[in-house]
Amino acid sequence: MAKTALLIVDMVKDFTDPDGLVFYPQNREILPKIYKVLDKCREKDVLIVFLAHCNRKGKHDRKAETMRPNCIEGSGGEEIDSMLPVKESDYVIKKRRYSGFFGTDLDLVLRENGVRNVIIVGTKTNCCIRATVTDAFYLDYEGYVISDCVATNSETVNQVHLEDIRKYLGHVVDSETLFKMLDEGTL
Repeated sequence: MAKTALLIVDMVKDFTDPDGLVFYPQNREILPKIYKVLDKCREKDVLIVFLAHCNRKGKHDRKAETMRPNCIEGSGGEEIDSMLPVKESDYVIKKRRYSGFFGTDLDLVLRENGVRNVIIVGTKTNCCIRATVTDAFYLDYEGYVISDCVATNSETVNQVHLEDIRKYLGHVVDSETLFKMLDEGTL
């Protein structure tokens, strides 16, 4: 059976903490749900990968020029939220663009570990989740976006992107369905 990895996308303090530079309350709501998915995945020996948006301090980045400052290295805002404990066996991969695959070694890490299925949770559905699941699709991974463990700042936008992902890029299931799949060994 193909091996599975959990990709936790951008659950960093600037996005999850009320004092963060680009805080969305929806991220605070999904944190406990993501924790349950993380816990279940650890129980089932799923490879854990945290993707952390990180902008370089004091360095030119054309993309960052058009956005509010956030996730700047060394600020603390780029750190994984403490509600999601990182273990030594986990991977933490910094990224500078929406996709967890673009300009990172995520694909190499997954291939080295024999991963074919990726479970994707985190923020923002219309940006980083969609870009990551799109690149997973292009790289022939089987993507599973967990609908109650992703968020953006608009529920309408969230649902539109989940529907597109379901139609064209991968699977969209809720956490209860995921738990059943993991228990049955079908994922």
